Amino acid sequence: MTTIIYLVRHGESPKQGNERTRGLTEKGKQDALKIAESLKDEGIEVFASSPYTRAVETIRGLAEHAGKEVDEIEDLRERVFVSGDARISDKELLPLLKKSFADPNFCLPGGESNAACQKRAIAVLEDLLKTYQGSKIAIGTHGAVMTLMMGYYDSQYGLDFLLQSSKPDLYRMEFNGYKLTGVERLWMNPWENGYST
Repeated sequence: MTTIIYLVRHGESPKQGNERTRGLTEKGKQDALKIAESLKDEGIEVFASSPYTRAVETIRGLAEHAGKEVDEIEDLRERVFVSGDARISDKELLPLLKKSFADPNFCLPGGESNAACQKRAIAVLEDLLKTYQGSKIAIGTHGAVMTLMMGYYDSQYGLDFLLQSSKPDLYRMEFNGYKLTGVERLWMNPWENGYST
């Protein structure tokens, strides 16, 4: 039985603010409307998200169009790079990402490794696949955790993929049980490349 997962990376977010509570910029809000418009006829039945505001806000309009609530799941949060809810700067982030993808167990004190982040996110994804088998599920997510989820099933999704992704971004993943059978990028704004949290 085929289950469809739509991974929706959040839209543009302010550079300042708390990691959990910063929302979307005006551009991010406009892109969230475009996400909702592009997916409104897909028949998505389940909406799950990282609890971080920018991820929830990116799929909320889509969920409301379907008459559904967004289920905020703590283990879908972005990879925790440093302790606390402070945002790590883009300048500090790239070297950290390079080390993390070279060594999946590397992490800063108080942060988590790629391996730990991937393990918790995949547990949620597989639970959704089991619980909602045969359904269409949208997940509001972040760049690193999205890459780690996709990379669990296919190693081509690594650091280079992450650095080329945009905000927002949108991927349709097709599963037969727990086996990934296809991936399609649905968001096409190549001029918006560049990774930052």
